Amino acid sequence: MTTEPQTRPLADGNAIPLLGLGVWQVPEGPETENAVRWALEFGYRHIDTAQAYENEESVGRAIRASGVPREQIFITTKFRPRFKDPAARAEESLRRLRVDQVDLYIVHWPGGGPTWAWPGMERARERGYARSIGVSNFSIKDLDAVLEVAETPPVLNQVQFSAVKFRRKLLDACEERNIVLEAYSPLGAGEYLSDHRIMEVAERAGRTPAQVLLRWCLQRNVPVIPKSTHRERIEENAAIFDFQLSDEDMAALDALDETKGAGRARERRWW
Repeated sequence: MTTEPQTRPLADGNAIPLLGLGVWQVPEGPETENAVRWALEFGYRHIDTAQAYENEESVGRAIRASGVPREQIFITTKFRPRFKDPAARAEESLRRLRVDQVDLYIVHWPGGGPTWAWPGMERARERGYARSIGVSNFSIKDLDAVLEVAETPPVLNQVQFSAVKFRRKLLDACEERNIVLEAYSPLGAGEYLSDHRIMEVAERAGRTPAQVLLRWCLQRNVPVIPKSTHRERIEENAAIFDFQLSDEDMAALDALDETKGAGRARERRWW
């Protein structure tokens, strides 16, 4: 293994692991608990859940059963904007997770407008419910609206991002504003893994398509949270810190972008 850093600093002085496990669409119960347990076994130290996923209790159970000290695990959950009070909802998430604090609490989407929830997010941080606060699915315009009103600015924007959804303008805007862009759906829910162009890069690198797509994110210093419920896939996705993609292969993956370098977080809203 290399000595490559496995975390990225956030603007508030905290740090986020570059690799995490996402549990979107994984049901409460053994499936979530197994996925989290396996991820921690294979060295993941970031688990990403959300109020809308309705599996926080299972995430908490798996973390407690893992034997990994709580202080070594970075936990993210997300505020569901269909509710009114982010701070009160954060307190409920802590009860479900059975932890005293989450490491990152983010607005799941800009429903109802990008700014209304932010004072409640700041209250959640002030009350000690979250070490860091951020947003998800926010465009450049949304980010700037929050920055105009924020006393504590968001440290992270979690968006759909990959070689195929290479939102250059949004990535650059986040970097300029000292906001970390974090990638969800880096594998396109598995759709990208059979793309012959990605398979060619993987063959040259001697790695799997999933590993090269995740490595592409790491070489851009973008934290990434692939989702899987299969033990072998979770293990495979962790093996991305001991190789480098060449400049040629990075360029080949860059060329897959379908967003035309968009500044938008999504092509179409789902909220």
